[in-house]
Amino acid sequence: MISLARRNPLQKAAELAYRRVVDQARQPGFFTDIGVPDTIDGRFELICLHAFLLLHRLKAEKPPALQLGQRFFDAMFADFDRSLREMGTGDLSVGRHVKRMAQAFYGRIDAYERGLSEGDGVLKPALARNLFGTMQPGEPELAAVARYLRHEAARLRERPVTELLAGEISFGDPPMLAARQAASAS
Repeated sequence: MISLARRNPLQKAAELAYRRVVDQARQPGFFTDIGVPDTIDGRFELICLHAFLLLHRLKAEKPPALQLGQRFFDAMFADFDRSLREMGTGDLSVGRHVKRMAQAFYGRIDAYERGLSEGDGVLKPALARNLFGTMQPGEPELAAVARYLRHEAARLRERPVTELLAGEISFGDPPMLAARQAASAS
């Protein structure tokens, strides 16, 4: 039997792009250097942050980029559903949890979109509230993540849409605090 991904290049690209987002979200530097909580919530937030970056880039394009964005979203939430089931969430409540996750994701998209357009006065509180959750990040951590988000959005804008349509996305290194950068350079 031929898999759907083989028959449909957009599905294959969406699945590849999602794997790349997850790989980036798992980079240890987000947890060790920046202080994102290494919890289920923290990992979810990092996936949302990087998914936002891809979807933010795709929304400026014409079809089939919009279809890729939808397939990416579907792949991401299918993975969330699978993960919830693997963690032992009962079948009857998985749908409710996935719906809450989708609502949370839409809220992040809105907050990060506004933050990118309106500046750090909006972006940093959104990052503190979402990415760090109950942790109280310092100004250096918030500034580093805000710079990272703006930088990665700019990097993705420069990528040809043909690469994105093939699922070929990449991200830079996780942000480091200036003091840690200086220490690692010496």
